[in-house]
Amino acid sequence: MESKQIYLRFLNLIHALDGQANAPVMDLDAKKLLEVIAVRHASEKPLTVTDAMGLNAIASPATIHRKLDQLRELGMIDTVFEGKNRRTKYLVPTKMAHDYFSQVGQVMQQALANT
Repeated sequence: MESKQIYLRFLNLIHALDGQANAPVMDLDAKKLLEVIAVRHASEKPLTVTDAMGLNAIASPATIHRKLDQLRELGMIDTVFEGKNRRTKYLVPTKMAHDYFSQVGQVMQQALANT
């Protein structure tokens, strides 16, 4: 199977995953923001709220702020402090976000399995 077909199969499976009753309802900006938060957290360079507000490639600061609130309300991210510094909030993915990424990973494996 060629790469384009694999990718389109993956997109089809992702849309099916997103359509499930228990799937978190996130728009593309929120998903992209969640992905950046998760990648930075995984690389042990957690994103601060201030850093997130500067992600102009995703959206404006006002939109980023709304998406952070949305992700928090969905239970996908949390804000934490490190050490004694109570001024800087770091964004971290929650267990629910890790579960979501596991499901996406399974969909990737499924798309590749039929090659």
